Amino acid sequence: MPAVIAPLLLPATYARWLHLLIGMLFAGVVLLVYPGTEGISTGRMLLTCCAVDVPLLCLIALVPAVRRAEGVQARLLLVPRREEAIGIAPSASWADRGRTACWLVARVALGTAVGVLMIVAVSAADAAVGPPFGPRALLAPVVLFALLWLVVLAGRLQLLLATRLLGPSAAERLAAAELRAERLLERNRLARELHDSIGHALTVTVLQAGAAREVADPAFRDRALEAIETTGRRALDDLERMLVLLREAPETAATERPGLDRAEELFAAARAAGSRVDAELDVRTGELPGVLSREAYRIVQEGVTNALRHAPGAPIRIRGAVADGALVLECRTPRTGGGGGRKGGGKGLRGVRERAVLLGGACEAGPDGTDWLLRVRLPLRLGR
Repeated sequence: MPAVIAPLLLPATYARWLHLLIGMLFAGVVLLVYPGTEGISTGRMLLTCCAVDVPLLCLIALVPAVRRAEGVQARLLLVPRREEAIGIAPSASWADRGRTACWLVARVALGTAVGVLMIVAVSAADAAVGPPFGPRALLAPVVLFALLWLVVLAGRLQLLLATRLLGPSAAERLAAAELRAERLLERNRLARELHDSIGHALTVTVLQAGAAREVADPAFRDRALEAIETTGRRALDDLERMLVLLREAPETAATERPGLDRAEELFAAARAAGSRVDAELDVRTGELPGVLSREAYRIVQEGVTNALRHAPGAPIRIRGAVADGALVLECRTPRTGGGGGRKGGGKGLRGVRERAVLLGGACEAGPDGTDWLLRVRLPLRLGR
């Protein structure tokens, strides 16, 4: 019994009923204008009304904003479980206009049918309870109960039609999927940027602070503190760029991100942390596309950070050159301390692989004799 009564108590049922009545109201207004209600039978009146309503609704559906208005109204009154199941974008194609026309015709037809049945049901209930009173009065509650369930079923049918006819088109679904993918890629890129930049800064800072504590030379401590300050400032600059991205100004942030021409700053920080850096980047300024230069900088930064973290104090060998239409980067460190030779790699190496794949390149990381080698190949023509 609760399953039979519960739908009749839902607010959504009566919101959908109102939506049905609006469709009937449109048909009623058109009926009063033409052909009227006097001197013709009910059947002929409804047929003539339909002949007038359908062309008029099809003309209205040609207006792009009508689809948006119908979608907003359907979301509000039909109460779908997921609002995005009903689109609110204006018509962008003839297919959208066609589906909008079908929706308007179906809405008015269903509303009119429910309205006519309501009038018949209420008249039947009124006749049942009218004089002379008798057993037929018991039929009135049954008629009203059936009327309410008619409203429930008609409302559900109207919601189903709305999701099919007003739902996002294939192009809109594709655009939404692309937008979700772009946002996911942007979040992943921000995560990689933060990991590479802040992780590098913290690694250098920890190493410098530890060395300054162990060494009694005041001059060395001053140099360590200066290196910590410089690295911290760069990390703050990178963090500010990330905040600019989060504030939806990616163009400004992208132009300010460091490129491969600033790699010497990474090497200087590593040398200040106590590692000997042998770096040769045979790449001319302007030879690389901007995005490739920026991503290459982050890859070199991760290679240096990985070496400092897992083999502190060990020499770092960096090589970079353009050959056969691609930029090849190598970071080699002796496998000392057991850290540089671990399998798989952490989040940093996964980020390097993701950067390489997105740029159409490849990444290799693992033991190479007595060394740990990170080798990345990035095509100059992106995606090749």
